[in-house]
Amino acid sequence: MRLKLGMVGGGQGAFIGGVHRIAARIDGQWDLVAGALSSDPVRARASGAELGLDPARCYDDFAAMAQAEAARPDGIDAVAIVTPNHMHAAPAIAFLDAGIHVICDKPLAASMEDARAIAAAVARSGKQFILTHNYTGYPLMRQAREMIARGDLGTLRVVQVEYAQDWLAEETHNKQADWRTDPARSGAGGCVGDIGTHAYNLACFVTGREAQSLAADLDAFVPGRQVDDNVHVMLRFDGGAKGMLWASQVAVGNENALRLRVYGTKGGIEWAQENPNQMTFTRFGEAKQILTRGGAGATEAGLAGVRIPPGHPEGYLEGFATLYADAAARIRGAKAEALQGIDEGLSGMRFIKACIASSQNNGAWTELG
Repeated sequence: MRLKLGMVGGGQGAFIGGVHRIAARIDGQWDLVAGALSSDPVRARASGAELGLDPARCYDDFAAMAQAEAARPDGIDAVAIVTPNHMHAAPAIAFLDAGIHVICDKPLAASMEDARAIAAAVARSGKQFILTHNYTGYPLMRQAREMIARGDLGTLRVVQVEYAQDWLAEETHNKQADWRTDPARSGAGGCVGDIGTHAYNLACFVTGREAQSLAADLDAFVPGRQVDDNVHVMLRFDGGAKGMLWASQVAVGNENALRLRVYGTKGGIEWAQENPNQMTFTRFGEAKQILTRGGAGATEAGLAGVRIPPGHPEGYLEGFATLYADAAARIRGAKAEALQGIDEGLSGMRFIKACIASSQNNGAWTELG
């Protein structure tokens, strides 16, 4: 039987809500049955009608939805929160306190105070909290994670990760840009919170390491912009590896250029999100190998994330779908060990906080505490 999903945010004109709805449907594990799809009640109900939801389950606000769905015998199993960052905490806490599992888009919150409040709600509720860093759902990233854990790269030395876009290279006004460049809605971090956390999370996910300290330089290159749009960070990871992270939304000529390179004493891997079905692996002193998603060199763990035959492109939507399939498995009692949760969310918030503090202190080395 499919699990029942509700959604907060993601109504008319939203981008990420549609992505989550498509992803939830791909593996046939979820049915969207309820929503508080906008802070505007008229738009919320119109959005629900477009999606074919029962009008009785199209709510004017998330608090009413949490209370009503918790009381229904056929109430939702989980809610997806796909709002701007400043509206993650209140809905997450309301649904957790109502005994409903939460699937939340990244980053965890707009502030550390809100992040800690969510963590407290997770602890007292005993319910699942799942954070959707979608690139961790890509099969080759899960294979890379397994290869590193197995020791294929040896002792890790260097981690290079970058995420470059150009869509905010000039003053831009639309639904997506407006909240991402507004510190009241995005939080104090702009680019560092929006895509820098993706880059940092992926580096940690694949390597199994977290940064102990960092030195960051954040800039707002576009005149008048209130949050950063370009980020340079040096990282010192536990275990001794050193890293560099660059995230930019003003890098003209880049669309969604997330790249990861990891090098150890025995070998190295290189991967780019815009060609996600191939990864290079080089053993020291040997020829470079090209590993394909589901093809030669794929491990059993890697194959588990593959839903279409090799050679058929699989990427962004399917990465999200893998997270929704994992979420369904977790809620049903399976392990789903690669799934991200409150700990990874707090790690991302510590990263944002340390980057801002370091940059404000002229790039001084700053502990992630």
